[in-house]
Amino acid sequence: MRILLIASNIASTPYPVYPLGLGMIAAALRNGGHKVYQFDFLQNNKSMNALCSAIGDSTPDIIGVSIRNIDNVNLLNEQRYIEVAKDIVQTIRTQTNVPIVLGGAAFSIMPETILREVGADYGIVGEGETLMLKFVADAEKGKYPKERCIRTASKLSGKEISSACYDPGIIDFYLKTGNIGPIQTKRGCTHNCVYCSYPILEGTSIRCRDPKAVVDDIQILTDTHKAKYIFFTDSVFNDDQKHYLNVVREMAKRGISTPWTAFFKPEKLDDEIIALMKQTGLKAAELGSDASTDTTLRKLGKSFLFRDIIECNDSFVRSGIATAHYYMFGCPGETRETVLEGIENIKNLKKTVSFIFMGIRILPGTTLERIATKEGLLSSGQDLLEPVYYISPNIDKEWLEDTLTKAFSGIRHCIFPPDVMDTSLQFLHKLGYSGSMWDMLISGNKRKRLRET
Repeated sequence: MRILLIASNIASTPYPVYPLGLGMIAAALRNGGHKVYQFDFLQNNKSMNALCSAIGDSTPDIIGVSIRNIDNVNLLNEQRYIEVAKDIVQTIRTQTNVPIVLGGAAFSIMPETILREVGADYGIVGEGETLMLKFVADAEKGKYPKERCIRTASKLSGKEISSACYDPGIIDFYLKTGNIGPIQTKRGCTHNCVYCSYPILEGTSIRCRDPKAVVDDIQILTDTHKAKYIFFTDSVFNDDQKHYLNVVREMAKRGISTPWTAFFKPEKLDDEIIALMKQTGLKAAELGSDASTDTTLRKLGKSFLFRDIIECNDSFVRSGIATAHYYMFGCPGETRETVLEGIENIKNLKKTVSFIFMGIRILPGTTLERIATKEGLLSSGQDLLEPVYYISPNIDKEWLEDTLTKAFSGIRHCIFPPDVMDTSLQFLHKLGYSGSMWDMLISGNKRKRLRET
């Protein structure tokens, strides 16, 4: 069959992100013998005319629409994306009556609600490789599922998680707007953070890809597509079972030194491990610190304390690795005292960049949703498609915003609101700089040269 896959994401801050999940579905379908076309809405300048042309050129039997984000989870500058997917589906309906199937991380967070809002025919919840392949195979026979939201309890692992099919035109667009190529090394999350949807989406056990296949992907991105920076998209790269070291060792074995970055938990990283990662190209580490005091870290369900954040940051700094931390103020247990303590903790971190958020976006099925319901912030079963942010009832929202604004005003490496530097970072990418870019905010860090052209 002929399948058109559409990436609906339009978020471009601080730089656009390649639709990796779409590419993995495309690979599964192509391996199943189907003709697959990929269309990226952002690459095509958000043009509905371009979308109509893609439909006409591909004459698909089935259309899949991937939804990456519900909104930008930024209380102080809200941007919502479901309406974009809805407009795409409505435009598709003007061109063809073939089945439309939704998928993607955002869709799987609240599938029934989004399917009803967007108006597609079906939706795939969770991992889509096997489910989409079965849907297409059944559709060839004229069979369609009774339930509009399609689920399965099975999870892929090892070689079952295939490499993405990197569309040449789409990857070229994203490399030109940041030069960063994305790769996934594993799925699943074993942590119990109260706000997080990763365990809901991917399960609570780690399912690793074959390290050799991961490094093959690096070489495809660097050799074929000329990517000069790699981003590992795992929710946490340094898993407690240390599966990530198998990938790093395979990189070292093959002499990989392409610059890369990933999300890290600020715990269980010693100088020897960091040195090995640096040998393979690690240039920058994004740390999910999330809270800035021991009290609020515990309330978020974290397994580490703030002294661990300091020690981890210092270890990266000693090795010459740039770091960025992400913090959320207003979490459960937050008081005026913890806010003021947290501000000082963040300011005292050495040679790093900190991005500060106010409030936490509440997502269905999380512990935070249950906390918010118990405290009366939510009603039971409330629709969360419209963003609701948790701010501790112990503090006033206006006081919190004013306090954070004053505390971080004029401090170059403490970014509040978290998107205040987005325009500048986008400009640097347009000039040809590659990579994470926020490391240029660290005192003494300067980029030596532009991306080769």
